[in-house]
Amino acid sequence: MKVKKRLLLLITIAILAIIVGSFNTTILPDKYFNDANLIANDPYNEKGLVGSYSFSMWFYDVLGLNKIPFPLVSLIQLIIIFVIIKRLGIPKNFGKLTLRNSVVWVSLLLFSVYLSMPSKEFINFIYISLICGVLISSRIKLRKKVIFVCLLLLFFSFWFRPYYLLVPFLGIGLYFLSRLEFKSRTVSNIFWGIMIACFFSFSYGFIKGEFMSESSREKLNKRRMGREDSQTMIVSPVETDTAIGEGVGIFYGFFSVNLPLNGLKFFYKPQVVAFVIWQSLMFILLVYFYSKCMRNRQKYRQEEWLFHFVFAYLITQGVFEPDLGSAIKHKLGVFPIIYLAFYFDQNMISEYKKRYKYVLKDKVENH
Repeated sequence: MKVKKRLLLLITIAILAIIVGSFNTTILPDKYFNDANLIANDPYNEKGLVGSYSFSMWFYDVLGLNKIPFPLVSLIQLIIIFVIIKRLGIPKNFGKLTLRNSVVWVSLLLFSVYLSMPSKEFINFIYISLICGVLISSRIKLRKKVIFVCLLLLFFSFWFRPYYLLVPFLGIGLYFLSRLEFKSRTVSNIFWGIMIACFFSFSYGFIKGEFMSESSREKLNKRRMGREDSQTMIVSPVETDTAIGEGVGIFYGFFSVNLPLNGLKFFYKPQVVAFVIWQSLMFILLVYFYSKCMRNRQKYRQEEWLFHFVFAYLITQGVFEPDLGSAIKHKLGVFPIIYLAFYFDQNMISEYKKRYKYVLKDKVENH
């Protein structure tokens, strides 16, 4: 049986990722394993069924993955990740050397660094894959897909990651914004989407006394000041304790995690420069594909909602993301939906197809 070139390439990337992942404990600095060690060891007995850290500790404990060496954990998780990617579909042009494919190939290899150990992002990846399963299904009508995805995201926000609560509301907001006539619909959609996030933060601040980024990212980063892992922190250029300051902080955060040119100040750190290039190319391509999708909305009705949810997440990440390093992990945690967005024009998302049940009756002829 002849193996298709695109499948062979995916298998090759998977093997390379597994090889790199198996040597992580010997080549990566200890700081890369801070979360992994905390999740695996659970030093304060915090495991439980609700909350990202608590559930991750419970998950790895129940499956016994916290009792085996990290290289073996890497093997298991990377196999699962690449099987999921295969199940989502391999586009026909996957084997060609293009800018789009190059960004995806690098992303797949990055799993060997960031998702090859006990991590919250691995669980995040699996859950987002379930959402993608809903989006690509041909058994569910578009309206029901949107409802199911919103409900899954809301559940995820209450169960695992609270900041996902913003994503369905922003996604719906971006959909209605896309119905308005703007000169540059894509850029306008993103701008007003960020403004909606600012409005949510202002409302939260009015009720709680602290704005969203002020009470999360800024507060966390102030505690991290001076630590070894604080160099790539995302810190607003102005104080975020006023509405204007919070608005500036959210816009600054959005561009820091999606078009992180400010990271070039770390030109002496090759890994940061590589991140800036990878993340900038990913964002620019996503904006380009979003624009292309919006210009052909009748053809890409299913895919349009996919992009609304992707950019809703990118905007949400701009509100809460504390660090350039964590931004990579969190992007990989939602990579299945980014993967579908990158190949939106490759027929990976199916239209609803009504299924009929036929009852066959034998006709008996009497002679």
